[in-house]
Amino acid sequence: MAKVKLTKNALKAERDALKRFQRYLPTLQLKKQQLQMEIRGVQSRVESKRQEEAALLADMNNWIKLFAEPIEWSKYLKVAKILLGEGNIAGVTIPVFEDVVFERNIPDLFDTPVWIDEGIRALEHLVSLRLERRVIEEQYRLLSEELRTTNQRVNLFEKVKIPEAKENIRVVRIFLGDQQTAGVARSKIAKNKSVAKNAAEAA
Repeated sequence: MAKVKLTKNALKAERDALKRFQRYLPTLQLKKQQLQMEIRGVQSRVESKRQEEAALLADMNNWIKLFAEPIEWSKYLKVAKILLGEGNIAGVTIPVFEDVVFERNIPDLFDTPVWIDEGIRALEHLVSLRLERRVIEEQYRLLSEELRTTNQRVNLFEKVKIPEAKENIRVVRIFLGDQQTAGVARSKIAKNKSVAKNAAEAA
């Protein structure tokens, strides 16, 4: 703890600082609660996307066995562009998944199995789900980082700044009180000496 000056100005400065800390702390605590709530929601969405992926993969496995030989999917389907928007949660800018644009090459109907179209559609869905999940995971990372910073600030105010300001106010008030008492005592002694001197001179 930094040593505080034992003056009236220092006392005022410490009282002002304490008011500031006490006014700002509830805002930080509210932000912390909001972030915790949003993070739980984002976690739930990530889990939901993982379950969708797992269900889609299980469904694909049922018919992918129909392919007699491996298919080079990149010939038919590529990601051309990922469209992202921007959101804001508790002051944190986060990416928002909007869409994915695919570059498609229509397979030769005479040279490929009839179910390859279904395979391309399923693959598009899978890629889209995975990209969306990654964006949501990035939201989780950014919100968690902000929560960690906010939590540190809440702890700093609750456990350091506010107790420190209160202690400084206590120390300065005691010192100023002692100074005032000492000043009154000195004044009485000086007055008594003056009265005694005047009495001696009168006698």
